[in-house]
Amino acid sequence: MHEVSVGIVGLGNVGMGTLSILAENAGRIEEKLGFRLRVAAVCSRSVGSKTIPAELGPVLKTADWREVVAHPDVDVVAELVGGATVAAEIIEAAIAHKKSVVTANKELMALRGPEIWESAIAAGINLAMEASVAGGIPIHAVLREGISGDRLQTIYGILNGTSNYILTEMEKHGAPLPTVLAEAQRLGYAEADPSADIDGFDARSKLAILAALAFGQKVAPADIYTEGIRRISPMDFQYAHRLGHTIRLVCAARMTSEGLTLSVRPALIQTSTILAGVQGAYNAVWVKGAYGADTFYYGRGAGPHPTGVAVVSDLMRVAREIRSGSPERVSPFAHERLGEFQPRSFLDQKRPFYLRFRVDDRPGIIAALAGILAGKHISLEAVLQEPCDTKHDLPFVITVEPTHERAVRAAVEEMSKLEFLLEPPLAMPMEPSL
Repeated sequence: MHEVSVGIVGLGNVGMGTLSILAENAGRIEEKLGFRLRVAAVCSRSVGSKTIPAELGPVLKTADWREVVAHPDVDVVAELVGGATVAAEIIEAAIAHKKSVVTANKELMALRGPEIWESAIAAGINLAMEASVAGGIPIHAVLREGISGDRLQTIYGILNGTSNYILTEMEKHGAPLPTVLAEAQRLGYAEADPSADIDGFDARSKLAILAALAFGQKVAPADIYTEGIRRISPMDFQYAHRLGHTIRLVCAARMTSEGLTLSVRPALIQTSTILAGVQGAYNAVWVKGAYGADTFYYGRGAGPHPTGVAVVSDLMRVAREIRSGSPERVSPFAHERLGEFQPRSFLDQKRPFYLRFRVDDRPGIIAALAGILAGKHISLEAVLQEPCDTKHDLPFVITVEPTHERAVRAAVEEMSKLEFLLEPPLAMPMEPSL
């Protein structure tokens, strides 16, 4: 009974979580595979300071990833470094050495995944990337195999655990974003530079991958409209609650007869919906199909063990393929070939909107704002104002009836020039029932 050997490159949280699962769960893994999955080599720049589980037996430890890729006993390389530079070199070298690849790298797969898959096909090896999106949820397998017979229409997701943790803590405790962010950094949920998370770029990469899986289109992350959560404040949750809503960073993909609409942005969602209940560092994906209707997937989006489970599961799948010698490999993007992205402008979508203002109070403010809205053919629905101690920084909210985003943006641009505003209006869509 022949074993399959693995080389792990990158011993951060995910890499160490993967090793601990491979060590502690080795017996069950062997029972499922019918053969042993052995760790032959590990690599980290600080490998000398890492404690490698003794249960793994003799393992090559190196600070040079090239030794792992070139190791004659390594059948599969797990790239757990992240980023789009060195990680790309590791994967390209592994493919050149005819080694199958498992990766958790959402940034690289979003940027170059289809190209890398073509190289893998040419080399006759496999590429697996389940851990690149929502580590604790097997959403790739769902879209690639579980509901692949459906014609998917819409995906809504909460794909960044850090942003979701920050928003739900703000909602629970009424603390401002900088305070909650500092706590998230202390707990290890947020990086020292949190911009990838709170500005939406991490979620954007994940949505690009899911869009390829769901709709068969090659999407560049830069083509996805993206807003982060920096401007959300506790007062926005107060007003959202009055409206029967909460606020989440929502990743949305909608296929229409005119094309695919993609966005990552904070939005108001009804508190009665299932996505509204996604708290803390959890992720969730809601999918609507033409035939299977609604399905929902929920779990931890990050962390050493949830993401490690996804990596180990991919290693097992690739190991089976190596052992069986199957000539037919299923694309990790669920389609034999990806088509070119056919975008439909998000400016054409029609939604109710939430507009939040901070003003130096004086007579005529509502009339001035209502006049601008009327000039853009936008119907005002309600005006909300919470009690406030000062008239010199007075917050209030206007909600408008369903209207095209193009018109709302034009109105916000005109409103931003008004001298009584302390900052530009904050506009967020109010999503329909999910």
